[in-house]
Formats: sequence, C-alpha cells, structure tokens
Amino acid sequence: VQLQASGGGLVQPGGSLRLSCAASGNDLSINAANWYRQAPGKQREWVASISSGGSSNYVDSVKGRFTISRDNAMNTVYLQMSSLKTEDTAVYYCNAVVRRLGISGSYWGQGTKVTVSS
Repeated sequence: VQLQASGGGLVQPGGSLRLSCAASGNDLSINAANWYRQAPGKQREWVASISSGGSSNYVDSVKGRFTISRDNAMNTVYLQMSSLKTEDTAVYYCNAVVRRLGISGSYWGQGTKVTVSS
C-alpha cells in the first residue's frame, strides 16, 4: 500500500489549493484519514481528520477555511484549502488507516509542499 500526496504549490494569500492523497494497491479501502503539516522549524501538527463514516474534525486555526473530504471509489482523501494565510506555509502529509485483505495498517504519504506568499 502506498499513499501519494499531491496538489501543493505556491499560492498568494487569500488563494486556494486542493491537496489529494491517493491510496494505491489492490483490494484496499481507506478507513480514517488525517492531514498533518510541518512548518519550517516547527513540529508536525495535526490539521484535519475524517472518519470512515465521513465525520470531520479540524484544528482551530483552519476551521472555516479548510475542508477534508473523501472519495471512497477512488480511495482518495482531499483537503480543500481556502483563504490561505502565510502561516499555512508547510509541508502537508496525509496519514490513513488502510484496510487490505482483512488487515489494517497506518500509512503516511510523502508530503506535498504548500507555500503561501505574495
């Protein structure tokens, strides 16, 4: 099982980006999933989570601006980021519990860099 994160880039303050996290492999499904981020010189922090049933939670700093969603058919989790601020600049990582052939495991994507700058 591999998680592939994508969608990062350079965006101006106030702009939007959508990150994707796709699980690759046969006969698998994503259960719960999370997005984390790590800004330069700071510890990694949890940003958002989504349960297998679609319930979502967010860190206070992104509430109302970020939306986590999932496409079960595509085995993909998204993070829609709007009204971006310079303090959102970080490498974003996805983490998911993936079930394959009756066995569940926690996996991490490789990270995708988001830079918010004018």
